[in-house]
Amino acid sequence: MKLGMIGLGVMGRPMALNLHRAGYDVCVAPHRRNMNEYFASFGIPVVSKKEIGECCDVVLLMLPDSKQVKSVMLEDDRLAEIMKPGSVLIDMSSIDPSASRQVYAALSKRGIEMLDAPVSGGEPAAVEGTLSFMVGGRQEVFDRYKPILLSMGSSAVRIGEIGAGNIAKLCNQIIVAGNLMALAEGITLAQQTGLDPAVMIEALQGGLADSAVMHAKAQMMIDKRYDPGFRIDLHIKDLNNALMAANQAGSPVPMTAQVKEIMQWLHSHGMGDEDHSAIKAFYDMLAGR
Repeated sequence: MKLGMIGLGVMGRPMALNLHRAGYDVCVAPHRRNMNEYFASFGIPVVSKKEIGECCDVVLLMLPDSKQVKSVMLEDDRLAEIMKPGSVLIDMSSIDPSASRQVYAALSKRGIEMLDAPVSGGEPAAVEGTLSFMVGGRQEVFDRYKPILLSMGSSAVRIGEIGAGNIAKLCNQIIVAGNLMALAEGITLAQQTGLDPAVMIEALQGGLADSAVMHAKAQMMIDKRYDPGFRIDLHIKDLNNALMAANQAGSPVPMTAQVKEIMQWLHSHGMGDEDHSAIKAFYDMLAGR
């Protein structure tokens, strides 16, 4: 079984390496030429996107947004017309669920299967191979290709049919955004009232307020160290998709709208490439810190 991966940025690069280390026959199509030598040093063949479509049994995407996925699959590169009948697309990008369904509609006409399988965990989990996959697609397709996902992650759960994986990812991003906003507010209150925020966080981690977000992001907020693990601009993209999906479903999302506006403020002040924990900078501005 030959695998080909497109989308080799901060997340895709270590994911491709983990596939290779797991023993899969994987090739890659880097967007930047300076990545060719990097992959060649691991013995991973570098090919074109067209070659991936023509030759691979499994095509994997890890692209930033719906526009790029549609460009590769339906518009500029037209992989949906090139891929072999009987092959499968595993799209690990976090995109609009309707875009996933659009791509699947084109593939299914040619006898090609698909899973939408966005991830959670960020760059550290991509490097460690401990990502969490939320998957949409047919059960038998999920069962057949689940081992590929587990070579890059520690869990893979089928949520429902095509598009369900991306809806679950949007729910994940709503919850993470809410956690970030609450964490920033709490740390700011601790600082404004003279508490040592690191000691407070230690205390809170023993109770109900504890969370993965707190463990990953609290010290970054305290130190004002916002090296990107997950960029604000990408979180804005996800929250925009969440707002669209919620509007279509008639689901109320007032908190999502509010936190998206805060992140938009950060973007407009030149912080779009910072980690999403930089939401704390908004509270620092309000508090005059």
